[in-house]
Order: sequence, then C-alpha cells, then structure tokens
Amino acid sequence: MSIPISDEIIAAANGSFNLVQFLCHDACLAKGITKTVAGPKATLDISFELVNGRIMDRFEAEFGRAAIAFAKGTKLKREGRAPYLHLLKWLGEADEWSIDVDRVLALHSELRGSIGQVVKKGYLTDLINDPTKQLSDLLHYEPTTKVVSVEDPKFYYFIRNLAWSKLAIQVGYLNISFGQTKDFALSFAGADRDVAEALFDALTENELEVFYDKNEQSRILAENVEEYLGPIYRTEASFVVCLLGPEYPNKVWTKFESDAFKARFGTNDVIPVWFADASPGMFDESRKVGGLTFDRANDFQEQIASIVEELCKKIADRRLSAAHVARDDLDAE
Repeated sequence: MSIPISDEIIAAANGSFNLVQFLCHDACLAKGITKTVAGPKATLDISFELVNGRIMDRFEAEFGRAAIAFAKGTKLKREGRAPYLHLLKWLGEADEWSIDVDRVLALHSELRGSIGQVVKKGYLTDLINDPTKQLSDLLHYEPTTKVVSVEDPKFYYFIRNLAWSKLAIQVGYLNISFGQTKDFALSFAGADRDVAEALFDALTENELEVFYDKNEQSRILAENVEEYLGPIYRTEASFVVCLLGPEYPNKVWTKFESDAFKARFGTNDVIPVWFADASPGMFDESRKVGGLTFDRANDFQEQIASIVEELCKKIADRRLSAAHVARDDLDAE
C-alpha cells in the first residue's frame, strides 16, 4: 500500500514506532480498509488533517481529563500564572519527551517564581503521585534531577497537538498570556520585612510572580543593583505594592525604588499599604490613590490574608481585561 502522507505521519510520531503504526492503522480504518486489498498496489487517499482530527477526538476521550487534572494542579488558582499548564505545554513542545525544569525556567523567567514554588514545595510530586488523578502512568517527575518526562507515547501525541488556549479556558484560568514578567513588586523598609515576607509567601502560594529582594539575591550578585532593580519597578511588574511604614521615607533604597515607580501613580499601577503607626503626611502622593491599611496592633495573619485577597482580585481583573482586549483584537482581524 502506498501512503502519500507518510512523511507527515513520521514527523507527527516524533521517533515513536508505536505511534507510526497507530496513525497508519487509523488512516486505513478511515478509508474502510480492514484487510489485504486484491489487485494492484493500493493508494491510501486521505489527508493527514483528517487522521489527526480522528486521533485527537479519540485521545480527548482517553486523556482529556488527565490533562485538565494536571493543568489545574493541586488546587486551581484562576488568577495565577498556570505553572502546571505551562509545564505540560513545554513537555508537548519538547523533542525528547522530557524537560529539565531548571533549563526551561532559564528561558522563561516570567514563570520562574510560580513554577519554582510548586517544585520546591513538593506540589508537583504530590500531584503526579496522587492516585485520584491517575497521572503516574502518563508522567514522571524525578526530584533529584528536576526532570519531568512523558511515559505514554499516545499521551505525548495528545499534548503535542493540544490547543492550549482552549485547555486554559476548560481548566478555568483567566488568562495565560502575560504582558509583564512580574505580577507584583514589593517596596519596603527593612523594619517591615516581616510583612513583606508574609505577603511574598502568600502571593506565591497563589501562583503569582512576585519580586521580593531576599528571593533575588543570587541573581543580583555581580549586577549593577540600580540597573537591575530600576526596570522592575518602572515597567516589569504589573503592580508595585509599597509598604509605607514609619521608616519608608528615611531609607536610601526605598527612595530609589519610589523614584523608579512614582510616575506609575497616574496609571493605576501602585498599591499603597499604609501603616497605622506612620504619619499620613509622609506620603502625600500615595493618598491620591486607593490603598490598603496595616496595623501592627491587630492580628498579623488576618491582615496579611485580607491584603492578599485584595491583591489577587486586582490581578484577576487585570488578567480578564487583557483577555478581553486580546479577543477583541482577534475579532477585529
């Protein structure tokens, strides 16, 4: 039998003899060929698009739930940066059926924090090993080498051909396209580091990208610090969260940071957190915009949770707005 689409089948199988057999078998079934054809050599007159569509429909029924379960992660954070979905997408794009997490994060700094958290805290391992998700026969993660690999060739074919925007909507993410590398950049005086660290921990649990200086020390080493930090506060973070404690106006670095982001007060990108023990007169510029409050006399964790909830709502609104703009642009085309 002659199969004119053999080159396309070979390319789609990406080195898997099992997948070549599977695709050829389905092509024959699609044309009603189920046994040896008598007479001259037959030509299988069928398009690869038809074969691929049939296979994807079949694999959707077999693997669709597993793909959604992995993309959601241990708990869906709709406003987050979809770390599990991106890991799955990169696996589908990999030629070797596996990815080294550290290597792909070097190429995707905008997801370094959110993916770093799910790896560091063991969430990725827990997800794949969760018997209720039925993922361990499809995927494997080796914590010592940080390599994620696909175990099933059919599942690999499925994720290579997925429509990722459609999957993101099925999962429930608000938007998986990010205009900026950070969702939030924290600006604070050293005396309020406990508040900054608590906010960082809670925001990253929500799979958001947060600039927090303590977490960036290794990357700042040997860099010109002002050149490194300036762009983050000026443009690279969607929002700057400034913790306006009593010491904020007296520190050299907070002055540098505020000089970098002060122009953003007019673009609704700066979120002040006013401390109850700081004089209101110190921050006249910040009083022109809406902000949040923090009082050390009140319950610490309750206030952190409340602030994080408001920040998550803010980034969710930004994600939805960006998604609507992208759809409008697509409709206009």
